[in-house]
Amino acid sequence: MLERLEEVEKRFELVESRLGQPEVVNDLATYQKFVREHSELVKVVEAYRLYKKTKKQIAGNRELLRDPDPEIKALAKEELESLEQELESLEAKLKTLLLPKDPNDDKDVILEIRAGTGGDEAALFAADLFRMYSRYAEIRGFGVEILVSHPAGVGGFKEISASISGQGAYSAFKYESGTHRVQRVPTTEAQGRIHTSAVTVAVLPEADEVEIHIEPNELKVDVYRSTGPGGQSVNTTDSAVRITHLPTGLVVICQDEKSQHKNKAKALKVLRARLLDQKIQEQNDQIAATRKSQVGSGDRSERIRTYNFPQGRITDHRIGLTVHRLESMLEGEIQDFLDTIATHFQSEALKGEIESSGQGHEENQ
Repeated sequence: MLERLEEVEKRFELVESRLGQPEVVNDLATYQKFVREHSELVKVVEAYRLYKKTKKQIAGNRELLRDPDPEIKALAKEELESLEQELESLEAKLKTLLLPKDPNDDKDVILEIRAGTGGDEAALFAADLFRMYSRYAEIRGFGVEILVSHPAGVGGFKEISASISGQGAYSAFKYESGTHRVQRVPTTEAQGRIHTSAVTVAVLPEADEVEIHIEPNELKVDVYRSTGPGGQSVNTTDSAVRITHLPTGLVVICQDEKSQHKNKAKALKVLRARLLDQKIQEQNDQIAATRKSQVGSGDRSERIRTYNFPQGRITDHRIGLTVHRLESMLEGEIQDFLDTIATHFQSEALKGEIESSGQGHEENQ
């Protein structure tokens, strides 16, 4: 690990020096490339430099333990315990920072929310979840743009898709894919009985045209008039667009914009993201076939969370995490909750890395 950290620090110093060179500053593409790399390396280097500083302090305090003055020895011993704990914490942090980076972490995302079992109540909860994620995105400084929405007559959504853009958007949302269950008393329930409904969430890294190239002859494009809840026409022109990707059978419908061209552009954005997601899922399936377990796969058939309104409780079933602050979380205050989940999956990935390297070592012997 220390050899890798030394290499990272040398690379960081090289990148930092290059950023000050006029030929790099004057070439926008090269400059942006180095800025991105610098931002990726800086967290590792800062933690590593603190790690080295702490090790030096520990060595110094161990020397002071030999001092004949009992007061100095007592102070050195007390500080040594604190420094050793800090060193242990830094070592764990560095191991996590050195984990292979998810290539999609810095991408924008397509967030898709669909009402599942539960009828109107599921559609209303789909709207609640979209509001929660939108508020969270605003807190993080991400941009939110609705791409596709199919409203339900009760005021919720049968389906809603949005583009969330900003540095690290995918890494912020990537563990949210799955089935979200809600338990609450619907407003129409006269007996006060609790109903259980479900909503599915999909988080797809946004794909650009280079990653996912679509030939025009692979698409069937249909245009028609936009419709609202109940089927009533909401537009006098054929602006709604339905795109079918013939090789896979994937269908995307977009009718939110009055312009046919804008609807087509949005539908293509969603289609590319779904095709990239399909590609990633296929790769994950191949990896899973050769491994006993698959960490944080984002399987959307998995029930990941329950929102219990009578008890004001949210439980994430994957890691057994329960908190009793449903209202504030539905207002978008979910950062701590998401951080705990991310830390769990990073720890699992780290265990997998250690086991893999151990097996590789045994095979080499």
